[in-house]
Amino acid sequence: MNQENQLQNKIAVIDKEVTWDKTQVIMSKTNAFGIIEYANEVFVDVSGYEDYELMGQPHNIIRHPDMPKVIFKVLWENLKQGRNFHAIVKNLAKSGRYYWVITDFEIAKDENGAIVNYFGRRQSVPQEVVSLHIEPLYKKLLQIEAASGVEFSEKYLIGFLEEKKRSYVEYIKELIFEHEKAQLKFAQYEEQADDEEEEERGFFRRLFNR
Repeated sequence: MNQENQLQNKIAVIDKEVTWDKTQVIMSKTNAFGIIEYANEVFVDVSGYEDYELMGQPHNIIRHPDMPKVIFKVLWENLKQGRNFHAIVKNLAKSGRYYWVITDFEIAKDENGAIVNYFGRRQSVPQEVVSLHIEPLYKKLLQIEAASGVEFSEKYLIGFLEEKKRSYVEYIKELIFEHEKAQLKFAQYEEQADDEEEEERGFFRRLFNR
């Protein structure tokens, strides 16, 4: 049994959310293999781990059992290709409580173009987006993984997104944008159909204050 599993097996999962300042951004730095090299104070506060407990650990020390494996499969496939990826993730705190975040990455490469570090930013996700859209989808993916494996979970996800005529990132961007627009927080921003890729990048830059 590896160290990560030993740590997670000590955690009794509690169906309660971590109380945290959701205006703050959780930041971390890992090496190319996802081993934690830095965690900011927000990460420490929200996860409940001390910084010395996080250093040298795989980032999936905070992986929640409610997360479908296929989401991390797609995330890592993109990151290893040097592409940023925005995923909505349920994380597991040391206390056993959960917290939902959306991811944003900067990828550092050496002079030969090899990836050496991932700089991750994570911030909160609107509860309505999670409860109305993400949780039902993730529960379905988990059920498929349990019954038929990750391969068919991924096939379902692909079919789901094809029906929406969206990529995964486009889908969650649309969910968050529509929620925030309804809350009048992003009322001053309008969709720009002439350059959808640039509009998407602009949306996430605003979301993460980049």
